[in-house]
Amino acid sequence: MYRNQYGYTFNPYGYDGYFRIQNDQSLVKDMERAINGEYSAIACYNKLADLAPTQQARQQIYEIRQDEIRHYEAFTNIYKQLTGKQPSPKITEPCPDQYRDGIEAAFVDEQKTTDFYYEIERKAQDLSIKETFRQAAADEQNHAVWFLYFLSFPKRDRGQIRQQGYGATGALSASTLTLADMLTYAIQDEYLAQARYEDIRREFGDIQTFVRIQEAEKRHISALNTLFTRYQIPIPSDDASQYVSTPDSVKAAYAAGVQGEIENISMYEKFLLYDLPEDVRTVFTQLRNASLNHLAAFRRGLARFEES
Repeated sequence: MYRNQYGYTFNPYGYDGYFRIQNDQSLVKDMERAINGEYSAIACYNKLADLAPTQQARQQIYEIRQDEIRHYEAFTNIYKQLTGKQPSPKITEPCPDQYRDGIEAAFVDEQKTTDFYYEIERKAQDLSIKETFRQAAADEQNHAVWFLYFLSFPKRDRGQIRQQGYGATGALSASTLTLADMLTYAIQDEYLAQARYEDIRREFGDIQTFVRIQEAEKRHISALNTLFTRYQIPIPSDDASQYVSTPDSVKAAYAAGVQGEIENISMYEKFLLYDLPEDVRTVFTQLRNASLNHLAAFRRGLARFEES
């Protein structure tokens, strides 16, 4: 009997001692692919950790790598029980030599791996295998959120450094989150957006994209305030202006908008990994989807400057 890294029992034997799990060739092939993927990720993330520009990024990548090691060990034991053989893992996905290229590749791979593991979970008959891959898929989705977060910070100005414990950056660096924490970080991030847009409008005038998105963000604050009231959580004061730096140009303002929305999306993706009340999940999903639309608008604006 094997107890995997998530604490679930995988028992390939019946009471009569005979091997009872069918040697499902489709599942075996999926296990080989999963093992090779984890083996490749373990090697790549060690490389990316060495290339990481900050201690925070380095430490988080090492933690992600430890998750991949746990997955690899759990999958290897399942494979041995299914086939009676030790797997022969190999590197199937090359790791880029540049840090940012590696982080981008890791983000895409983690998203694809999440879908792949949920597919295995749906197809598997054994309940412990299903649960192992369900838990692994949740881990991979969390990893994707972290890699998206790292992509959003090619550099930081002084306002961003002060902001590390506030809004989305605070949420993404938190190891655990309560409902009160999530609502607080979410509304802080909306306060930040309002402060940024007010600053941009003072400096550059009423650019239509920013005006329209600022109005949408006001509606987001209203939706969050409803949840604060419903769950009797104190609404934090708005002190976001101290974290805002004026961009040097309209192009820089669009770039800051892109970065802000990436952080916002990453934050809500992290929140949605938790077991949430249905009304909270609905609001967070709506705000995440709105940020995806805002991100597309800012990227279009930035592209116009880069083409000119």
